[in-house]
Amino acid sequence: MTDPGENAASDSVRESVAGREPGPASESPASEAAAPDAAASEPSGAAAAESAASEPAGAGVREPAVAATAGVGAGVGGRGSDAGTSGAVVTDGVWSQVRDAVTIRSALLVIATLGLGIGFILSYVGGLHHPAPKNLPFDVVAPAQVQGQAVAGLAGLPGQPLTPRLIADADTARARVADRTSTGALVIDPTSSADTLYVASGAGPSISNALIKIVGAAEAKQQRTVNVVDLVPVSAGDSSGLSSFYLAVGWTVAGYLIASILGVSAGTRPATPTRAVVRLVALALSAVVGGGVGAWLVQDKLGALPGGFWSLAVVGALVVFGAGAVTMALQIAFGVVGIGIAVLMFVILGNPAAGGAYARALMPPFWRAIGAFLPPGAGTDAARSVAYFGGAHNAEPLFVLSCYVVVGLIATIGLAVMVRPKAKAAPKPGSEQGAEPGAVPGTGLASLPEGV
Repeated sequence: MTDPGENAASDSVRESVAGREPGPASESPASEAAAPDAAASEPSGAAAAESAASEPAGAGVREPAVAATAGVGAGVGGRGSDAGTSGAVVTDGVWSQVRDAVTIRSALLVIATLGLGIGFILSYVGGLHHPAPKNLPFDVVAPAQVQGQAVAGLAGLPGQPLTPRLIADADTARARVADRTSTGALVIDPTSSADTLYVASGAGPSISNALIKIVGAAEAKQQRTVNVVDLVPVSAGDSSGLSSFYLAVGWTVAGYLIASILGVSAGTRPATPTRAVVRLVALALSAVVGGGVGAWLVQDKLGALPGGFWSLAVVGALVVFGAGAVTMALQIAFGVVGIGIAVLMFVILGNPAAGGAYARALMPPFWRAIGAFLPPGAGTDAARSVAYFGGAHNAEPLFVLSCYVVVGLIATIGLAVMVRPKAKAAPKPGSEQGAEPGAVPGTGLASLPEGV
């Protein structure tokens, strides 16, 4: 049997489609369920009919019809429609969140970071994969009758690894090697079949090893042998000769990390020049502590490097402060991108060119040219000079480090005066920014009433 409620709903649908107003019989239980409050407020169905008749045609009476139509649709096949609608809403919500998360700025930062990683590979492998000596300054002591032949033979070696220079006597040659004026010296003895080669492994074992190999092969072609004398050997605790390099790298990393942490925690751009000075003071104190502790560790605690403690500590303080101050200036100028520029300068380019694993004289021209002018390279040269050569030829690396200190100071304070942090925009009235938790945008309500 057919349910009268269903017939009434069907009649209501047909009347709505035909554009006619539904009669009193079209008010079905479904329409009443859609508007319970309205049904409760009316005294009777007759009163509702009188109210409907008094209104203009088509006004206020289509909602029950629509509700009935929706009810019928939901009863027949509404489940699939609801599922499709909810799926579209979920999909739109996910893509909206993806669009909000993946901004142009974040995409560019990811690309730049990937570029730094690729640059790291290129710089380290490109600079260190094939060390080859080129034009190393080299002294020759020989009798007058063989001087020309000896110098010409060494200068004509394949690849031109040496730039030979005649020296008057062996004492002068030894002194030049001992203070790093020359990388090595060959003293030819015409009364013997063995000559003497002076080297200084304290300047970098890679250079002394290369000289031993090159000169040994050249002497063998003349049916002669060579005795090697290391005038400045590395200490027992620094057998690989890398302690100076690692010390300088540690100081450099400490400097730019301290500056980076201060920028990340308190904003890359100080709010006032006074705050920039406060950061520089904090960096200076850290540099003093870092330089002293680093020198104490490698000398007293680990026994890796000889030399004067205070001289080495001063070198460390200059490296830490110079690298940190320049990083601060880069952050003020470029924001978080400045940290990436500091990493490019000090890590990607500076570390392989510092002369650690291989001396710069054995590296390709680009790394050989830039190494001495970056904190890791200048710090390595200064630390080696203090440890093994009594500070000889230390003026250039100390000058480079002092330039970083001065430039970093001036640039940080000057940029802090000129470049101020951007003020945050005030939230618009009725916007979600600054609203209380649970507030309803645009309503002035602290929260929706219970059940709404």
